[in-house]
Amino acid sequence: MVTKSERRFYLRQFKVICHAIATYGDLNTLIQHLVEGTTRSFKAKGCSIMLLDEQENQMIHVASYGISDQYLNKGPVLFVDASHCSLYTGEAVFVENMQNDPRVQYPKAAEEEGIVSLLSIPIKCREVITGVLRIYFAEPRMLHDDDVESLAIMSELLGLVIDNNGLKNFLEHVKMALENLPLRML
Repeated sequence: MVTKSERRFYLRQFKVICHAIATYGDLNTLIQHLVEGTTRSFKAKGCSIMLLDEQENQMIHVASYGISDQYLNKGPVLFVDASHCSLYTGEAVFVENMQNDPRVQYPKAAEEEGIVSLLSIPIKCREVITGVLRIYFAEPRMLHDDDVESLAIMSELLGLVIDNNGLKNFLEHVKMALENLPLRML
């Protein structure tokens, strides 16, 4: 039986997370704290953040909490049928039963890990989807609509930070290249 979850994300928690997203200096620390905090807030089995590798058309795990390395390394997360994937639809996708849903690539691995249901939220930046936030549950669970909406907003903010971090790294590389040019070329 699937039970509707009580609200987990209230304004106080949302403000703390938004402040953290806006002020963290290190992206890796930020995303690690986000997956841990999300897992704890929703009393989930675990949480992960995956970013899209467009060349390989697969997702790359960049942070996780509560999920074993064995599950994370189960195989590539590919997108053959994009009609049901939050990465392509831009909407939250809930999988109620990981073992019996045809959208699930690795149902046996999910069963061995003890994952029963999953919520996948797209990470967006200016309408471009760059990855997903996934919350894994050990029992059938539905989340409150307001929590799903709060997670979607949080994921959009995270998308901006990821995009900004990429731009910052690019500008640092340009600056280093300019510093190494001979003076006569400047």
